[in-house]
Amino acid sequence: MEVERVQAVAILSKFMDTIPAEYVRSENEQPAITTVRGMVLEVPVIDLLGGDTEDEGVAAMAAAGGEWGLFQVVNHGIPDEVIGNLQRAGREFFELPQAEKEVYARPVDAKSMEGYGTKLQKEVEGKKGWVDHLFHKVWPPSAINYKFWPKNPPSYREANEAYVEKLRPVADKLFKWLSIGIGLEGHEMKAAVGGDEMIYMMKVNYYPPCPRPDLALGVVAHTDMSALTILVPNEVAGLQVFKDHRWYDVKYISNALIVHIGDQIEILSNGKYKAVLHRSTVNKETTRMSWPVFFEPPPELELGPIPKLIDDENPPKYKTKKYKDYVYCKLNKLPQ
Repeated sequence: MEVERVQAVAILSKFMDTIPAEYVRSENEQPAITTVRGMVLEVPVIDLLGGDTEDEGVAAMAAAGGEWGLFQVVNHGIPDEVIGNLQRAGREFFELPQAEKEVYARPVDAKSMEGYGTKLQKEVEGKKGWVDHLFHKVWPPSAINYKFWPKNPPSYREANEAYVEKLRPVADKLFKWLSIGIGLEGHEMKAAVGGDEMIYMMKVNYYPPCPRPDLALGVVAHTDMSALTILVPNEVAGLQVFKDHRWYDVKYISNALIVHIGDQIEILSNGKYKAVLHRSTVNKETTRMSWPVFFEPPPELELGPIPKLIDDENPPKYKTKKYKDYVYCKLNKLPQ
Protein backbone atom coordinates (compact mmCIF):
# COMPACT_ATOMS: atom_id res chain seq x y z
CA MET A 1 0.00 0.00 0.00
CA GLU A 2 1.47 3.33 -1.06
CA VAL A 3 1.77 5.84 1.75
CA GLU A 4 0.86 9.45 1.07
CA ARG A 5 3.76 11.71 1.99
CA VAL A 6 3.17 15.21 3.31
CA GLN A 7 5.69 16.58 0.81
CA ALA A 8 3.39 15.40 -2.02
CA VAL A 9 0.28 16.76 -0.27
CA ALA A 10 2.04 20.11 0.12
CA ILE A 11 2.75 20.33 -3.62
CA LEU A 12 -0.90 19.63 -4.43
CA SER A 13 -2.10 22.11 -1.79
CA LYS A 14 0.30 24.87 -2.79
CA PHE A 15 -2.09 26.77 -5.04
CA MET A 16 -5.14 26.38 -2.82
CA ASP A 17 -6.06 28.12 0.39
CA THR A 18 -7.00 24.78 1.90
CA ILE A 19 -5.57 21.51 3.17
CA PRO A 20 -7.09 18.02 3.41
CA ALA A 21 -9.42 17.59 6.38
CA GLU A 22 -7.21 15.00 8.07
CA TYR A 23 -4.56 17.71 8.63
CA VAL A 24 -6.95 20.22 10.20
CA ARG A 25 -6.55 20.06 13.98
CA SER A 26 -9.45 20.34 16.40
CA GLU A 27 -10.08 23.87 17.71
CA ASN A 28 -8.37 23.15 21.02
CA GLU A 29 -5.17 22.39 19.07
CA GLN A 30 -5.20 24.90 16.21
CA PRO A 31 -2.18 27.23 16.49
CA ALA A 32 -4.15 30.34 15.49
CA ILE A 33 -6.52 29.86 18.41
CA THR A 34 -4.24 28.40 21.08
CA THR A 35 -0.97 30.35 20.72
CA VAL A 36 -0.22 33.39 22.90
CA ARG A 37 0.46 36.16 20.37
CA GLY A 38 2.85 39.05 20.71
CA MET A 39 5.03 37.22 23.21
CA VAL A 40 7.96 34.94 22.46
CA LEU A 41 9.43 32.85 25.25
CA GLU A 42 13.10 33.41 25.92
CA VAL A 43 13.98 30.03 27.40
CA PRO A 44 17.08 29.65 29.59
CA VAL A 45 20.45 29.79 27.82
CA ILE A 46 23.25 27.72 29.32
CA ASP A 47 26.90 28.46 28.58
CA LEU A 48 28.66 25.08 28.35
CA LEU A 49 31.96 26.76 29.14
CA GLY A 50 30.33 27.25 32.55
CA GLY A 51 30.61 30.99 32.98
CA ASP A 52 33.00 31.85 35.79
CA THR A 53 32.76 28.36 37.32
CA GLU A 54 31.28 25.00 36.35
CA ASP A 55 29.09 25.27 39.44
CA GLU A 56 27.25 28.21 37.84
CA GLY A 57 26.51 26.17 34.73
CA VAL A 58 25.33 23.19 36.78
CA ALA A 59 23.02 25.36 38.87
CA ALA A 60 21.57 27.10 35.80
CA MET A 61 20.96 23.78 34.03
CA ALA A 62 19.36 22.20 37.09
CA ALA A 63 17.03 25.18 37.48
CA ALA A 64 16.09 25.10 33.78
CA GLY A 65 15.53 21.35 33.85
CA GLY A 66 13.27 21.63 36.87
CA GLU A 67 11.20 24.63 35.82
CA TRP A 68 11.20 24.45 32.03
CA GLY A 69 12.36 21.01 30.93
CA LEU A 70 13.97 22.90 28.08
CA PHE A 71 17.01 25.09 27.51
CA GLN A 72 19.40 26.22 24.79
CA VAL A 73 23.16 25.68 25.01
CA VAL A 74 25.87 27.95 23.62
CA ASN A 75 29.67 27.53 23.48
CA HIS A 76 28.98 23.85 22.86
CA GLY A 77 32.07 23.36 20.73
CA ILE A 78 30.38 22.02 17.58
CA PRO A 79 31.72 24.07 14.66
CA ASP A 80 29.22 25.93 12.46
CA GLU A 81 30.65 24.09 9.45
CA VAL A 82 29.81 20.69 10.95
CA ILE A 83 26.23 21.76 11.70
CA GLY A 84 25.91 23.34 8.25
CA ASN A 85 27.04 20.14 6.54
CA LEU A 86 24.53 18.11 8.57
CA GLN A 87 21.74 20.47 7.55
CA ARG A 88 22.74 20.51 3.90
CA ALA A 89 22.88 16.71 3.67
CA GLY A 90 19.44 16.34 5.25
CA ARG A 91 17.91 19.00 3.03
CA GLU A 92 19.38 17.44 -0.11
CA PHE A 93 17.95 14.04 0.82
CA PHE A 94 14.43 15.45 1.11
CA GLU A 95 14.87 17.25 -2.23
CA LEU A 96 15.49 13.93 -4.03
CA PRO A 97 12.82 12.42 -6.31
CA GLN A 98 10.16 10.59 -4.29
CA ALA A 99 11.14 7.14 -5.59
CA GLU A 100 14.71 7.61 -4.32
CA LYS A 101 13.47 8.52 -0.84
CA GLU A 102 11.11 5.53 -0.73
CA VAL A 103 14.13 3.19 -0.95
CA TYR A 104 14.70 4.08 2.71
CA ALA A 105 11.05 3.75 3.79
CA ARG A 106 10.41 2.26 7.21
CA PRO A 107 9.25 -1.34 6.65
CA VAL A 108 5.57 -1.97 7.42
CA ASP A 109 5.14 -3.46 10.91
CA ALA A 110 8.82 -2.88 11.76
CA LYS A 111 9.52 -2.73 15.49
CA SER A 112 12.19 -0.07 15.05
CA MET A 113 11.32 3.50 14.05
CA GLU A 114 14.23 3.61 11.63
CA GLY A 115 13.60 4.67 8.06
CA TYR A 116 11.84 7.30 5.98
CA GLY A 117 8.23 7.83 6.97
CA THR A 118 5.28 10.01 7.83
CA LYS A 119 3.19 8.43 10.57
CA LEU A 120 4.93 7.82 13.90
CA GLN A 121 2.31 6.97 16.49
CA LYS A 122 -1.35 6.14 16.83
CA GLU A 123 -3.26 9.05 15.33
CA VAL A 124 -5.94 10.56 17.53
CA GLU A 125 -9.22 11.01 15.63
CA GLY A 126 -7.38 10.10 12.42
CA LYS A 127 -5.59 13.47 12.34
CA LYS A 128 -2.17 13.71 10.73
CA GLY A 129 0.90 15.85 11.32
CA TRP A 130 2.26 18.08 8.52
CA VAL A 131 5.69 16.42 8.50
CA ASP A 132 7.77 13.70 6.86
CA HIS A 133 10.79 12.29 8.67
CA LEU A 134 13.87 10.10 8.49
CA PHE A 135 15.04 8.11 11.53
CA HIS A 136 18.31 6.23 11.89
CA LYS A 137 20.64 5.31 14.75
CA VAL A 138 23.98 7.10 14.74
CA TRP A 139 25.68 5.69 17.88
CA PRO A 140 27.05 3.31 19.19
CA PRO A 141 28.54 1.67 16.08
CA SER A 142 27.07 -1.71 17.07
CA ALA A 143 23.52 -0.24 16.87
CA ILE A 144 23.89 1.36 13.42
CA ASN A 145 22.01 -0.09 10.44
CA TYR A 146 23.40 1.67 7.38
CA LYS A 147 20.55 0.54 5.14
CA PHE A 148 18.61 3.50 6.62
CA TRP A 149 21.41 5.99 5.93
CA PRO A 150 20.89 7.64 2.53
CA LYS A 151 23.64 7.01 -0.02
CA ASN A 152 22.55 10.16 -1.82
CA PRO A 153 23.65 12.88 -1.29
CA PRO A 154 27.11 11.27 -1.16
CA SER A 155 28.07 13.57 1.75
CA TYR A 156 25.30 12.22 4.00
CA ARG A 157 27.28 9.62 5.96
CA GLU A 158 30.35 11.79 6.45
CA ALA A 159 28.23 14.76 7.58
CA ASN A 160 26.38 12.66 10.16
CA GLU A 161 29.51 10.95 11.47
CA ALA A 162 31.32 14.28 11.86
CA TYR A 163 28.35 15.73 13.76
CA VAL A 164 28.05 12.74 16.10
CA GLU A 165 31.78 12.86 16.87
CA LYS A 166 31.37 16.45 18.08
CA LEU A 167 28.00 15.77 19.75
CA ARG A 168 29.18 12.99 22.05
CA PRO A 169 31.25 15.18 24.44
CA VAL A 170 28.36 17.70 24.52
CA ALA A 171 25.95 14.94 25.56
CA ASP A 172 28.37 13.66 28.19
CA LYS A 173 28.66 17.14 29.71
CA LEU A 174 24.86 17.56 29.77
CA PHE A 175 24.35 14.22 31.53
CA LYS A 176 27.12 15.08 34.00
CA TRP A 177 25.73 18.50 34.88
CA LEU A 178 22.15 17.21 35.13
CA SER A 179 23.42 14.48 37.45
CA ILE A 180 25.38 16.80 39.74
CA GLY A 181 22.48 19.28 39.69
CA ILE A 182 20.25 16.95 41.71
CA GLY A 183 22.90 15.75 44.13
CA LEU A 184 24.18 12.68 42.29
CA GLU A 185 27.74 11.82 41.29
CA GLY A 186 28.67 13.12 37.85
CA HIS A 187 28.50 9.70 36.17
CA GLU A 188 25.26 8.41 37.68
CA MET A 189 22.63 9.85 35.33
CA LYS A 190 24.33 8.60 32.19
CA ALA A 191 24.91 5.20 33.79
CA ALA A 192 21.21 4.96 34.68
CA VAL A 193 20.30 5.56 31.02
CA GLY A 194 22.57 2.76 29.83
CA GLY A 195 26.08 4.25 29.91
CA ASP A 196 28.05 3.37 26.78
CA GLU A 197 25.13 1.27 25.50
CA MET A 198 22.88 4.32 25.29
CA ILE A 199 21.52 4.72 21.75
CA TYR A 200 21.67 7.95 19.76
CA MET A 201 18.68 8.11 17.40
CA MET A 202 18.83 10.79 14.71
CA LYS A 203 15.57 12.15 13.31
CA VAL A 204 15.38 14.56 10.41
CA ASN A 205 12.05 16.42 10.37
CA TYR A 206 10.85 17.96 7.11
CA TYR A 207 7.89 20.35 7.37
CA PRO A 208 7.00 21.57 3.85
CA PRO A 209 5.21 24.90 3.32
CA CYS A 210 1.57 24.67 4.41
CA PRO A 211 -1.22 26.90 2.96
CA ARG A 212 -3.03 26.89 6.33
CA PRO A 213 -0.44 27.03 9.13
CA ASP A 214 -3.21 28.43 11.34
CA LEU A 215 -5.03 25.07 11.23
CA ALA A 216 -2.25 22.45 11.04
CA LEU A 217 0.55 21.19 13.28
CA GLY A 218 3.82 19.62 12.25
CA VAL A 219 4.12 17.45 15.34
CA VAL A 220 1.32 17.38 17.91
CA ALA A 221 1.82 18.19 21.59
CA HIS A 222 4.04 15.59 23.25
CA THR A 223 6.90 14.97 25.61
CA ASP A 224 9.90 13.03 24.26
CA MET A 225 9.90 9.43 25.50
CA SER A 226 13.71 9.25 25.42
CA ALA A 227 16.03 10.48 28.18
CA LEU A 228 17.31 13.64 26.52
CA THR A 229 16.99 15.34 23.13
CA ILE A 230 19.57 17.63 21.53
CA LEU A 231 18.15 19.45 18.52
CA VAL A 232 19.57 21.49 15.66
CA PRO A 233 16.89 23.73 14.07
CA ASN A 234 17.04 25.50 10.74
CA GLU A 235 16.40 29.24 10.46
CA VAL A 236 12.60 28.83 10.38
CA ALA A 237 11.13 29.04 13.88
CA GLY A 238 8.29 26.70 14.82
CA LEU A 239 8.92 25.18 18.24
CA GLN A 240 6.21 25.91 20.80
CA VAL A 241 6.26 25.12 24.51
CA PHE A 242 3.35 24.69 26.92
CA LYS A 243 4.02 26.83 29.98
CA ASP A 244 1.62 28.14 32.61
CA HIS A 245 -1.25 26.40 30.79
CA ARG A 246 -0.65 28.23 27.51
CA TRP A 247 1.27 27.70 24.24
CA TYR A 248 4.15 30.04 23.42
CA ASP A 249 6.55 30.40 20.50
CA VAL A 250 10.17 29.81 21.46
CA LYS A 251 12.80 32.34 20.44
CA TYR A 252 15.82 30.72 18.80
CA ILE A 253 19.35 31.89 19.49
CA SER A 254 21.74 31.73 16.56
CA ASN A 255 24.14 28.74 16.71
CA ALA A 256 22.58 27.36 19.90
CA LEU A 257 21.47 23.75 20.38
CA ILE A 258 18.01 23.17 21.85
CA VAL A 259 17.84 20.60 24.66
CA HIS A 260 14.68 18.84 25.85
CA ILE A 261 14.39 16.85 29.05
CA GLY A 262 12.68 13.59 28.11
CA ASP A 263 10.40 11.23 30.01
CA GLN A 264 13.20 8.94 31.20
CA ILE A 265 15.16 11.72 32.96
CA GLU A 266 11.94 12.89 34.59
CA ILE A 267 11.41 9.32 35.84
CA LEU A 268 15.03 8.77 36.93
CA SER A 269 15.03 12.10 38.80
CA ASN A 270 11.69 11.20 40.42
CA GLY A 271 10.20 14.40 39.05
CA LYS A 272 12.98 16.81 40.00
CA TYR A 273 13.40 17.38 36.26
CA LYS A 274 10.35 17.82 34.04
CA ALA A 275 9.90 16.52 30.51
CA VAL A 276 8.85 19.46 28.36
CA LEU A 277 5.46 19.45 26.62
CA HIS A 278 6.06 20.87 23.17
CA ARG A 279 4.75 20.87 19.61
CA SER A 280 5.81 22.04 16.14
CA THR A 281 4.05 24.59 13.97
CA VAL A 282 4.50 25.04 10.22
CA ASN A 283 5.13 27.94 7.87
CA LYS A 284 3.13 29.17 4.88
CA GLU A 285 6.07 30.20 2.72
CA THR A 286 9.10 28.25 3.83
CA THR A 287 10.18 24.70 4.55
CA ARG A 288 11.07 24.12 8.18
CA MET A 289 13.51 21.38 9.19
CA SER A 290 15.06 20.13 12.42
CA TRP A 291 17.60 17.52 13.44
CA PRO A 292 16.88 16.13 16.91
CA VAL A 293 19.03 13.35 18.34
CA PHE A 294 17.18 11.29 20.95
CA PHE A 295 19.30 9.68 23.66
CA GLU A 296 17.57 6.39 24.36
CA PRO A 297 18.18 3.62 26.87
CA PRO A 298 18.73 0.09 25.48
CA PRO A 299 15.29 -1.55 24.97
CA GLU A 300 15.68 -4.14 27.73
CA LEU A 301 17.00 -1.70 30.36
CA GLU A 302 14.71 -1.14 33.34
CA LEU A 303 14.29 2.48 34.40
CA GLY A 304 12.69 3.92 37.50
CA PRO A 305 13.53 6.58 40.09
CA ILE A 306 17.21 6.42 41.07
CA PRO A 307 17.33 4.84 44.58
CA LYS A 308 19.52 7.65 45.99
CA LEU A 309 16.67 10.11 45.33
CA ILE A 310 14.08 8.05 47.20
CA ASP A 311 13.39 8.25 50.94
CA ASP A 312 10.40 8.46 53.30
CA GLU A 313 9.76 12.08 52.35
CA ASN A 314 10.28 11.40 48.62
CA PRO A 315 8.54 8.15 47.73
CA PRO A 316 8.77 6.93 44.11
CA LYS A 317 6.35 8.79 41.81
CA TYR A 318 6.92 6.53 38.80
CA LYS A 319 6.91 2.83 38.02
CA THR A 320 10.07 0.94 37.10
CA LYS A 321 9.77 -0.72 33.69
CA LYS A 322 11.74 -1.77 30.64
CA TYR A 323 12.26 1.00 28.13
CA LYS A 324 10.75 -1.06 25.29
CA ASP A 325 7.55 -1.49 27.34
CA TYR A 326 7.42 2.24 28.06
CA VAL A 327 7.77 2.99 24.33
CA TYR A 328 5.01 0.52 23.40
CA CYS A 329 2.58 2.12 25.84
CA LYS A 330 3.49 5.65 24.75
CA LEU A 331 3.14 5.05 21.01
CA ASN A 332 -0.14 3.20 21.45
CA LYS A 333 -1.61 5.77 23.86
CA LEU A 334 -1.81 3.22 26.70
CA PRO A 335 -1.44 4.12 30.39
CA GLN A 336 2.02 3.68 31.87
